[in-house]
Amino acid sequence: MWTLVGRGWGCARTLARWATGAALGPAPTFGAAPESWPTCRVYSSAEFKEKLDMSRFPVENIRNFSIVAHVDHGKSTLADRLLELTGTIDKTKNNKQVLDKLQVERERGITVKAQTASLFHNCEGKQYLLNLIDTPGHVDFSYEVSRSLSACQGVLLVVDANEGIQAQTVANFFLAFEAQLSVIPVINKIDLKNADPERVENQIEKVFDIPSDECIKISAKLGTNVESVLQAVIERIPPPKVHRKNPLRALVFDSTFDQYRGVIANVALFDGVVSKGDKIVSAHTQKTYEVSEVGVLNPNEQPTHKLYAGQVGYLIAGMKNVTEAQIGDTLYLHKQPVEPLPGFKSAKPMVFAGMYPVDQSEYNNLKSAIEKLTLNDSSVTVHRDSSLALGAGWRLGFLGLLHMEVFNQRLEQEYNASVILTTPTVPYKAVLSSSKLIKEYREKEITIINPAQFPDKSKVTEYLEPVVLGTIITPDEYTGKIMMLCEARRAVQKNMIFIDQNRVMLKYLFPLNEIVVDFYDSLKSLSSGYASFDYEDAGYQTAELVKMDILLNGNTVEELVTVVHKDKAHSIGKAICERLKDSLPRQLFEIAIQAAIGSKIIARETLPIFKNIFQYGGDITRKMKLLKRQAEGKKKLRKIGNVEVPKDAFIKVLKTQSSK
Repeated sequence: MWTLVGRGWGCARTLARWATGAALGPAPTFGAAPESWPTCRVYSSAEFKEKLDMSRFPVENIRNFSIVAHVDHGKSTLADRLLELTGTIDKTKNNKQVLDKLQVERERGITVKAQTASLFHNCEGKQYLLNLIDTPGHVDFSYEVSRSLSACQGVLLVVDANEGIQAQTVANFFLAFEAQLSVIPVINKIDLKNADPERVENQIEKVFDIPSDECIKISAKLGTNVESVLQAVIERIPPPKVHRKNPLRALVFDSTFDQYRGVIANVALFDGVVSKGDKIVSAHTQKTYEVSEVGVLNPNEQPTHKLYAGQVGYLIAGMKNVTEAQIGDTLYLHKQPVEPLPGFKSAKPMVFAGMYPVDQSEYNNLKSAIEKLTLNDSSVTVHRDSSLALGAGWRLGFLGLLHMEVFNQRLEQEYNASVILTTPTVPYKAVLSSSKLIKEYREKEITIINPAQFPDKSKVTEYLEPVVLGTIITPDEYTGKIMMLCEARRAVQKNMIFIDQNRVMLKYLFPLNEIVVDFYDSLKSLSSGYASFDYEDAGYQTAELVKMDILLNGNTVEELVTVVHKDKAHSIGKAICERLKDSLPRQLFEIAIQAAIGSKIIARETLPIFKNIFQYGGDITRKMKLLKRQAEGKKKLRKIGNVEVPKDAFIKVLKTQSSK
């Protein structure tokens, strides 16, 4: 819906005629513009609304909360119902995943980006401001959850009445518990045929030590009993502890990039007030900016006159460079410095992959796209890299494989960028042996994120590999198979707890490189989809690691170099050689595909020659002479011929086989 405004009726009519040709949608309404507005401009209906007066909400009437849960337990559906109940959005059948604004979220049916919405709710004659943050549920996006919790005083912990407590439910509870937030357990999907809310209540009481009578049973899909969730938010979650009379202190907990307005920072105000025209300073960069717009997300941007301490909203201040908006930064008023807020623990990348443009002429466009997307997803780390076969590019660090896939998909959808991604690897460490090397590297313990730079055994005293503490929750009938899978992945069992009569929680210490690619798929396959998995960083441990080269006719292919455990080198090398044999196009000469550790060949496959089929009607001796001459030519060609690996073969080759 569009509202056409202007000073004078003629201006509005001119705009109306222009809008009809511009196909802006439904018929416009007309209105008179305030004196401060430009003479002629098209405004959306949201802009034309009177700006909200946020001073109407005293601190005691504000509640900031997040919704956390395991994947597919109904967070986004509950958020939709809360938006409807408070009149933030109209009730329609199309209200599905309203806060999941990204195309990748709607396609995959998962939340990958935390989204904020300010709800206005009248309860017992009081007008409340409820700031809701809908968070992701997958382990790869737990950093989004931890950042969202910094702007909250409580959480709704949603648990599926059919599936019960899952691995990510446990992880999210402890994130909220460590942040000392109020936790309201919500048992969702009570309308399902096999729902057992009483069993889930007992699980919550046993695992989280929350009394079962504090659980709220709802069906977010049907809207059953959702009103009691709003009531619980008001009654059980405390208002923020802030001081409006103190100088401004705002925490940047998220940010997005708009090509017309620059950086849009999501902020939580801990002290003071901010309004349009204020001069603010970034504690991180010490740069000064003038605020051009403040507002709340309802769930779309709605400008307000001011934002007050205790409130969550957005702020635009002319930040044009993506490096200027640091997640965790503190903003304060010019000439009124304050003690910066603690910010966030920086995310630790668990998976690294090389990223290169398909065409090197697209390098600068891709660089700009990556910079803008990393502003929106600050958990991605970027290092410049280059390759003989693929040219200039980057080595990016991600929180997991799904995170990597989603980032790649967002690059394609939001920035129309086509990229080549190399095999995912994990960061290893090496303890250097000589003082000369320590002086050269300026540290005794070096981190290796690119397998091609893996140092030789003669230079180090020991190698270290990253390990994670994994939590698996599964029905007890699959326990034996899952334990065998974990042992095959070099895992060490730490704990085993029965959380009820039928479900087991297993804790294992895993080498990260054993689970990063296909462990989750294998786990789901073994447990018929019932087991859930979550992991957290557990440091490094000593390991027997080797660098494995892949050779084509004796030449090393740098992009296919991998770091593997000594015991698994043969099976992994054989699998890569077999896959390479299936992926490479045949040549006019035989190709030897080999996996090698140093000078020792541990696996080999041979790609046969591309044979010419021809019919020959002459004397057989002439035919034999021709074939002999052709064989000699191919032998010579094999000596001098370089094999070029097609770019599209890299990802196909380097996907780990499930038989690993």
